[in-house]
Amino acid sequence: MSLSSIITLGQTALELGLICGLTVLALFLSYKMLNVCDLSTDGCFTLGAAVGAAVALAGHPYLSIIAAMTAGVLSGFVTAVLQTRMGIDSLLAGIIVNTGLYSINIAVMGGASLLNMNKCDTVFTKMKSVLDGTALVSWHKMIVAVIAVAAVIIFLSLFLRTRLGLSIRATGNNPDMVKSSSINPIFTTTVGLCIANSFTGLSGCLMAQYQKSVDINIGTGMVTIALASLLIGNVFFARKSIPVQACGAVFGSFLFRLVYTIALRMHMPAFMLKLISSVIVIIAIAGPYFKTQMPIIRRRMQINSRKEAR
Repeated sequence: MSLSSIITLGQTALELGLICGLTVLALFLSYKMLNVCDLSTDGCFTLGAAVGAAVALAGHPYLSIIAAMTAGVLSGFVTAVLQTRMGIDSLLAGIIVNTGLYSINIAVMGGASLLNMNKCDTVFTKMKSVLDGTALVSWHKMIVAVIAVAAVIIFLSLFLRTRLGLSIRATGNNPDMVKSSSINPIFTTTVGLCIANSFTGLSGCLMAQYQKSVDINIGTGMVTIALASLLIGNVFFARKSIPVQACGAVFGSFLFRLVYTIALRMHMPAFMLKLISSVIVIIAIAGPYFKTQMPIIRRRMQINSRKEAR
């Protein structure tokens, strides 16, 4: 493999890692901070892609970002209402919303399962026009992704230090204590899920404009990918400050996409990628556990070897 091929591979993995990193940051807020496993991520990602594509096709690429994030907020609001107001378990609420969003996404896409965006302007083509004639023109997609991720990380870093942000973190740690402190956990859960899903919608919108197309299955397995990326980042950046943990989550997304890209370069069948995702999730979850168990296993092996020596 030539040097140029390696650079291209790394650039592609980084671009996709940054775009999908927005979904990872959504789970960073909902799963890690709020302690809610939101299984509506797949449908919300597709919703953001569908809404963003529809608005971009109407000639408004910048407005598509706002529209996709607003759609994500609505998705998160419905999920939160099912959990907090209707007594539905969080996992089941996510599954219900994810199922309902399939029909809504088809409706947003005008009854079609595929939208082609090759002939419309996107935020990426707009950035390319701005950078035309400069040395950075070949990195226009990377720059858009970096701007989006940096904005979200800065927002999270500042927001989670506010009174409301601290209340959301407290809700995830101990909801009973939050109630006794005159903080409404229903409100904090709703706000947390709305913000998190707005990031997921943004991620879906950018992915659709990056690929120049939207398929109804574009978000399939996204919750698994995002969870794996979050856990990978947690291995390297656990017990750090909020900004560092957020950057670690994005770094995990990049590593995950790098493995994906390498697998495709090795001519691995596309249907095997889901199996790779599952294996990465298993390694990311079981790795820290086995790391803590290694000293115990070593002690047992030493004791057994001493017994055999006697």
